[in-house]
Amino acid sequence: MTHPMRPARLGATAVSVDRRDDGTLLVRSAMELVPHPDKITLCLERWAHERPGHLFLAQRTAEGGWRELTYADTLARVRRIAQALIDRGLSPDRGIAILSGNDIEHALLGLAAQYAGIPYAPVSTAYSLVSSDYAKLRHVLGLVTPGLVFASDGLRFERALRAAVPAGVEIVTATGIPDGLAVTPFAALETAEPTAVVDAAHDAVGPDTVAKLLFTSGSTGMPKGVINTQRMLCCNQEMLRQVYAFLADETPVLVDWLPWNHTFGGNQNFNIALYNGGSYYIDDGKPVGDAIRPTVENLRAVGPTVYFNVPKGYEALVPHLRADAELRRTFFSRLKALFYAGAGLAPHIWESLEEMAIETCGEKVVFVTSLGSTETAPSAMICNRAVDRPGVVGVPAPGVTVKLVPSAGKLEFRLRGPNVTPGYWRQDDLTAKAFDDEGYYCMGDALRFVDPDDPDMGFIFDGRISEDFKLATGTWVSVSTLRAEVQRHFAPLVSDVVITGHDRDDVAMLILPDTAACRDYCPDFARGLPDAEVVRHPEVRARFQERLDSFAAKGTGSSNRIARAIVMDDRPSLDAGEITDKGSLNQKIMLARRASLIEALYAAEPGPDVLVAAVPARRERATAS
Repeated sequence: MTHPMRPARLGATAVSVDRRDDGTLLVRSAMELVPHPDKITLCLERWAHERPGHLFLAQRTAEGGWRELTYADTLARVRRIAQALIDRGLSPDRGIAILSGNDIEHALLGLAAQYAGIPYAPVSTAYSLVSSDYAKLRHVLGLVTPGLVFASDGLRFERALRAAVPAGVEIVTATGIPDGLAVTPFAALETAEPTAVVDAAHDAVGPDTVAKLLFTSGSTGMPKGVINTQRMLCCNQEMLRQVYAFLADETPVLVDWLPWNHTFGGNQNFNIALYNGGSYYIDDGKPVGDAIRPTVENLRAVGPTVYFNVPKGYEALVPHLRADAELRRTFFSRLKALFYAGAGLAPHIWESLEEMAIETCGEKVVFVTSLGSTETAPSAMICNRAVDRPGVVGVPAPGVTVKLVPSAGKLEFRLRGPNVTPGYWRQDDLTAKAFDDEGYYCMGDALRFVDPDDPDMGFIFDGRISEDFKLATGTWVSVSTLRAEVQRHFAPLVSDVVITGHDRDDVAMLILPDTAACRDYCPDFARGLPDAEVVRHPEVRARFQERLDSFAAKGTGSSNRIARAIVMDDRPSLDAGEITDKGSLNQKIMLARRASLIEALYAAEPGPDVLVAAVPARRERATAS
């Protein structure tokens, strides 16, 4: 039975393609980028005047209710805080660092900084709360050279504040004042009445003004400060509005947990609400274990018009949606689109969401995604049509020119447009390496046509160029493709994998297990064992061996068959750069730091920790012949 798609207006899909003699392609959207504000705070002023009583921000209180701010309230408080920041002499040389996560004070301070033209840097909370050496936090603060550092809860962030904030830098907290530490209460920033100085500062903010610095880890594992200008923020919102035209049809309502130190949550999602006069409910949940429960409660209370998440977030949410009819009814009640990004959405999760939408409201809900980076504000490619499978990233956003350069059998993705960063803060050497000789930003990703004969159908993400390698036979291995296939085949046992095999005869891998899923395969008496013992338990290892054998059996050659695997019994290190604050693995650093494990994978006589795939007999005969 064919079910209708819930109406959600999308922009045009047509593109133009110019082909150079060397095989390079230049691809552009047929839509021109229309005029837009030159600073995001003009949107705050607009909505404060046009709909002053409309809800802008909401956050749960300790009692379970909602703390709410209207657009008029927000503008008034932002102007007072902006006056306080100007009074302190803050500037691009003495900006602001925000160490804590999403909350109303964070939002007010960030908007006030932009209103006054003062760069601010939202910093990953992991650098303060997970790291043990604070090296990344010190590195970030060394680049920002802040004149003010904010942490919502001074007691929770006390160790980081004492260890990393330079002497003489003002510390501001909303709650919690550690003993012996000079701290300014956040409320003190709102005591001054705004003067004409605030208006003059806001008037001076233009499209090239640095709005914020967003830090992303590089191949070395140390963060890079990506300059985000007002032009980048505003044009990217207009690009999204033109492609996701439904944003203009109904005032958007977002329920969102994605952290503001990342471009997905802090640029795209927060600014979608602000740019379109919508409401943004700060979700204090996380897609990890019981931390998903606040998200479930928030979505039971507020139905979003468009929902954003990473694949792991959807995986955590689906069981709750399946088990709770009330949650399903609220979630799907006015939902126009489901947006995923950060990785490919597993087909079974896609199918589950689609089935529940049909069951709940009798209609499918369109799935959309985009492809970009912190350096592109973030959306560069935007999926603007209903598709029936994950991985389709769409066509270039209006105003963006995509350059596709042939590279090792793939098309390397580069781009140029008003949404692209001018570079890295105080890291000119990294900036120079990021652009080619025509000024195109080099993403490091590859794309391929959905249909080479019909470019309007868009593109599919085709992996990271830098991760691919050749086996000793000269055969190329597409790491992202193989990695996705492994994760689907081994689900739910694996959290992630590291693929190896450069200049080797076979592909092998290190497995980062999902220990919660692994426990389900332990006998009752063993489920309480420490994680390291769980993954070594014979029942669990037997499950991994079965999956490895069946994966090898369906392989068609050395480039898509895993010969050996080791299930890791320790966690990757954030401080060493093996894992980013987003929770994703840095493949290069893992390969370098786990060299001994790699050698164990390829030992002539594999040790007891190495799982060896059973090679199908037909392939043994083929090899022997």
